[in-house]
Amino acid sequence: MTVESTAARKTTRRSSGTKRTASASTGTTKKTSTRAEADAVEPELVQLLTPEGERVQHPDYDIDLSAEELRGLYRDMVLSRRFDAEATALQRQGELGLWASLLGQEAAQIGSGRALRDDDYVFPTYREHAVAWCRGVDPTNLLGMFRGVNNGGWDPNTNNFHLYTIVLGSQTLHATGYAMGIAKDGADSAVIAYFGDGASSQGDVNESFVFSAVYNAPVVFFCQNNQWAISEPIEKQTRVPLYQRARGFGFPGVRVDGNDVLACLAVTRSALERARRGEGPTLIEAYTYRMAAHTTSDDPTRYRRDAEREEWEAKDPIQRLKTYMENEGHADAAFFEDLETESEALGKHVREVVRAMPVPEHMAMFDNVYADGHALVDEERAQFAAYQASFEGGEAE
Repeated sequence: MTVESTAARKTTRRSSGTKRTASASTGTTKKTSTRAEADAVEPELVQLLTPEGERVQHPDYDIDLSAEELRGLYRDMVLSRRFDAEATALQRQGELGLWASLLGQEAAQIGSGRALRDDDYVFPTYREHAVAWCRGVDPTNLLGMFRGVNNGGWDPNTNNFHLYTIVLGSQTLHATGYAMGIAKDGADSAVIAYFGDGASSQGDVNESFVFSAVYNAPVVFFCQNNQWAISEPIEKQTRVPLYQRARGFGFPGVRVDGNDVLACLAVTRSALERARRGEGPTLIEAYTYRMAAHTTSDDPTRYRRDAEREEWEAKDPIQRLKTYMENEGHADAAFFEDLETESEALGKHVREVVRAMPVPEHMAMFDNVYADGHALVDEERAQFAAYQASFEGGEAE
């Protein structure tokens, strides 16, 4: 199975607005006389690697990585994509109940994930599979919840990576509270909270902005703007770029090319260092694209055009880094061949582990609802036991 986008076989063209020296992302858009003109002007973003794989500089966010570090980032993205593809296939084969793909968002997650220190704490949503990879969480542990055999699958404190959060935006409040706590403890660490463009409209997210700003909490809000809140496009969600919302709460915001792993690493590292210095929160808007469906229960062909996806395929995060490394001699054919072999081995391992996961005892879901029991839970347990007994053999298949 290939792990690269079809963009690898296409001739790409420079995206509009790309410069050899990128402008600071925190600047505002040009003043316009009409709403139509205002809508047509997009603020520039932090970019260090163009879609064509050309290295550019930025006056505020620059980074110098060795060839080994670049190969490491590339490996992270390729294996994350391979894992995601296998999880999607397993769902289609009936092995998982649901899956939320990260396809196209590898650079945003790997770049930000590799900016973290071991003592930093991560509060994810349900799509941060590549961040989990960076934190050392076994990929197969991510699948237990989606297979319905556990309630998470890992100890959050082992890797400083919280359990996945399905409720939109609530994890930003958890992150803010945790950050306030470690600040009072005097810890030299930071917190990062992930959420999407759709979740940015939730009250929880805005409340977390208020608390983090007022209490100067060492937290980074990392919004992956993948352009679609399920079927709702970004232009139906906000009148201003998302990163500019931070200004109203009293802390800085920055928009970064979410398909540029180098820029995501540099910007996130800077925001985390700022938090550790006691300078408070930062909002990062990673401008990227969800190449797959929102989840495997979604059909994106009903609300978005194929041409839009093709446009973003030309900005594929994996292919642009590969092009850069090949042009600069940072990786040879043997490296890519070995990685392909490793990728296939990972896919095989994931398949085998998922299919071997034990089926939990059906009645166990009633055991830990209340510490001392509850009459309603007892009633539901009895009803479910009777339902199971109604099947031949005494249990539903």
